[in-house]
Amino acid sequence: MTSPSRLCLLIFMVSLAACSSPSVHYHTLVAPAVEPPPLQPAPFLIAVLPVGIPPQLDVPQLVVRQGQGGAMLLENERWLSPLGDEVRSALSAALTQRLGTEDVAGLVHTAEIPTVKVQLQIRRFDTWPGRTVEFEADWGLSLQGRRLVCGSRLTLAVQPGYAAMLSAQQQVIAKLADQIAATARYWAADDGSRCRQ
Repeated sequence: MTSPSRLCLLIFMVSLAACSSPSVHYHTLVAPAVEPPPLQPAPFLIAVLPVGIPPQLDVPQLVVRQGQGGAMLLENERWLSPLGDEVRSALSAALTQRLGTEDVAGLVHTAEIPTVKVQLQIRRFDTWPGRTVEFEADWGLSLQGRRLVCGSRLTLAVQPGYAAMLSAQQQVIAKLADQIAATARYWAADDGSRCRQ
């Protein structure tokens, strides 16, 4: 191979390497399935409605906080589906497990079994990598004309790394599901209308 040919090949290989971009990683808030503990199934179905997400978080990329007022989009770390769908799917899976019932949102079902509708509006879902995840949301339950509105504020420590960050975010949704499930059991039985924390 002549010297000019080698030079052209070298330039071509360098330009290909320069054009390649880091691979994109996709993440989900749906935690791995675990064997549910034996429990008394709830005497109602649930319908987890679409989740409200603040516009600044409603993007394909993971958003992390920096310092006091900064934020950064992690271009190569993305949600598997829109964040509202990720939260709804994770919450639905956690609630059906904790309540021993089914999520019938979007399905036709009989009126024989009452259905508790679960609505969630996230106000804040901030992550400082290696520090904390802070979550604030308002949520409501409705059943046969009755309605209860509650709120949750959760903070979890985060270890360094994306895997630890995602695990902490999944744990936040799990803790939220604990609160909603406990409240729904008592409230649906008309045993007071108190929000359970």
